[in-house]
Amino acid sequence: MNSEVKITEPLIADAECFDVIIIGAGLSGIGTAVRLQRDCPDRRFLLLERRDAIGGTWDLFRYPGIRSDSDMHTLGYDFKPWEAEETIADGPSILEYVNETADEYRISDHIRFRQKLVSADWCSERGQWQLSVETLEGIRHYRCGVLMMCAGYYSYEKGYEPEFEGKSNFRGEWIHPQFWPDSVEYEDKRVVVIGSGATAMTLVPNMSRKAAHVTMLQRSPTYVISRPSVDGLANWLRRYLPPQLAYNIVRWRNTLWQQWMYRLTRVAPGIVKRSLLKKVREEIGGLVDIEKHFTPSYNPWDQRLCLVPDDDLFRAIQSGKASVATDHIEKITDRGVELVSGEQLDADVIVCATGLELVMLGGAEFTLDGEAIDLANEWTYKGMMCSNIPNMVHTFGYINASWTLRADLIATWLCRLLNHMRTEGMKTATPRISEDLAATMSRRFWIDDFSAGYMQRVMHRFPRQGDRMPWINPQDYRKDRKMFRDDPIVDSALVFEPAASSAAVSALEGVG
Repeated sequence: MNSEVKITEPLIADAECFDVIIIGAGLSGIGTAVRLQRDCPDRRFLLLERRDAIGGTWDLFRYPGIRSDSDMHTLGYDFKPWEAEETIADGPSILEYVNETADEYRISDHIRFRQKLVSADWCSERGQWQLSVETLEGIRHYRCGVLMMCAGYYSYEKGYEPEFEGKSNFRGEWIHPQFWPDSVEYEDKRVVVIGSGATAMTLVPNMSRKAAHVTMLQRSPTYVISRPSVDGLANWLRRYLPPQLAYNIVRWRNTLWQQWMYRLTRVAPGIVKRSLLKKVREEIGGLVDIEKHFTPSYNPWDQRLCLVPDDDLFRAIQSGKASVATDHIEKITDRGVELVSGEQLDADVIVCATGLELVMLGGAEFTLDGEAIDLANEWTYKGMMCSNIPNMVHTFGYINASWTLRADLIATWLCRLLNHMRTEGMKTATPRISEDLAATMSRRFWIDDFSAGYMQRVMHRFPRQGDRMPWINPQDYRKDRKMFRDDPIVDSALVFEPAASSAAVSALEGVG
């Protein structure tokens, strides 16, 4: 054995080895795999999916009306046109699109299901990640040069649910949307939906079509924005132009609109606020107290806007089948919800749409040479790597635009990185920050200027961001597009190290 090779941990004998392992076969994971196959055809890769199906969120969530809250020209992949008539798509249509992509590009051949990443240890001597994965047959082990995390940002095991006094006394059915039971019946029943986010905004109009009445109970209002589910321009262009060109034009237009809208909320929030509330007053101003129920205390995009496709929420309220209550919960009673104001909301079904429980990197444990990694002590590198952690990239989309816009850019950058490392003979890429810079740079939350509770509850566990490139998480598509597609891979913060000598590699492989 080469004397320069120092091995502190034994290689796991049964570990399969890949160039890249992708964790998660949802929207991000499938898109990343397509790019790897296309742009890095010499790399052997594998997708590990904890569930038994492709699709991630779009396979997990089954509540009534589950849909996108972004248009599919930006939530879809840039390489695969969305060709359905409705651009605000329902969950089954999105799931079909993801599965169709996997089949079309033969990604399904690279997926292993029922494989949950439990822990990952970076072995410095070998320049590899060693993964422990939970399967139906027990723990299985893998090794890879690069680990690509596409596991999303929330827990699959549990949703966020506050403690409600008296919940056990409720005689009806209590449901969390993340775990919607197939057996639930709500036709001609009274329903209370607790929450005012995207899930509640989807559930209320959809459940009101069958229920006797649906009440959306919120602690505080949320901004809503109405858009048609069918994009007339997109459908017209598709009749006269090649599908990819038509798709690109609409994707470009919608992306610009998203960026313009968000920037306007930063520089002129009052204008956006008046415009949003004007639409609500025109639709239901005579039926509800707009100031109480639809006017938040914060500015637009301090929290995410909720999409109302085809005015469906307004139509449900106009019909009398849905209503909004803004109050705090005193307690749950045997027949419904008692509010702090003293009002009683009778219910046969209560849907607790109070949000997600966020986790970092799929909730797995990460170590460096056996030493635990505390991500909260690290700095984010361009919002997709962490300081001092080699060869690991993680996908987290936009909170102010479509998730896939950023997922596509990160996947593009990953392929550029892999090709650069192959060309230059490098084995590892590690973001490094100098002690002087770390001591003087201001520290901010990984997601900054965004007050949503589901983010605020966990930001202290995420890597921090600074105040200058590349130690920031821009959440700005225009900046990200330049950074991920055009800027050089090499910069002063990303440290590359060469592959081990052939003798060292042979020694290591002999041990394995």
